[in-house]
Amino acid sequence: MDKNLMMERAEIVVGAVDDLPTIPIIATKVLQLLNNPDVRVEEIADLMLTDQVMTARVMKLLNSPVYKPTQEISSLKRALVYLGLRHIRELALTTSVIHAFDTTTGALELNAFWEHSFGVGMVSKIIAKKIGFLDSEKAYISGILHDLGEVFLSSFLREPFMKVLEYVETHSVKLVDAEEELLGTTHCEIGLSMARKWNFPDSYCDVISYHHNPGRAKVDPMLCSIVNLADLFCAVRGLNYGGRVLISFNLCEEEAWGILMHAYPRLAQMDVERFCYELDDAIPDVTALVSSMFATS
Repeated sequence: MDKNLMMERAEIVVGAVDDLPTIPIIATKVLQLLNNPDVRVEEIADLMLTDQVMTARVMKLLNSPVYKPTQEISSLKRALVYLGLRHIRELALTTSVIHAFDTTTGALELNAFWEHSFGVGMVSKIIAKKIGFLDSEKAYISGILHDLGEVFLSSFLREPFMKVLEYVETHSVKLVDAEEELLGTTHCEIGLSMARKWNFPDSYCDVISYHHNPGRAKVDPMLCSIVNLADLFCAVRGLNYGGRVLISFNLCEEEAWGILMHAYPRLAQMDVERFCYELDDAIPDVTALVSSMFATS
């Protein structure tokens, strides 16, 4: 189906939801404050401290295996200094998206969904570091946000999405293809529509829209390729939030691998089997992180 037609369908679906979640007010103010080049860390900390849930989740993330501080950080101001302003923006964005869908009951089990999302984020960061991608934290955040459309479909199109999940279980078809066939759009277009409403940066919108087709990416094909491969690795390793058949894949045949190989020839020396073992070691960290994040609710 034509991408433009699926996008039109997605805009209609998202526009029809009267109670679409919004980015929390404090998070919006934090993001606006960060646009001021002269902003002080103390100002941001004082603002964030007025939202206890956001503060708690930022601290959980910072002290997680993702950022690996040399010792536990207990002060928000110290945490923000450790992160730097650019990463504060990314964490504010991430925690707000989690907050927006915190209490929804949908077709997907929420913790399992976020385990997949954080798993893809962590693997994206590992891949980015291995190949020399300049911004591994950006890869991490992109991985977390890539399936934003799935949680929308699970929450607001619960019954139709349940049929999609049932279809995937009985047919040899990818979830994204089943969505296209049964819904007339996919989580990629739905997620892009939401990301635009929330004024996400273009690079994140690009990943949300093209993480299944990185060769079509318009802003950053390499970032899309990193997330695409991380998504595949997590699916194979069981971090797939249900509704998706466990798959196997030949890395060398993947479009994303070709894109990254062209830009980073060092990938030819990557030990894929060893990398998969590293991912296995990271899975308990992912599940523990998600459990602790939602325990702050």
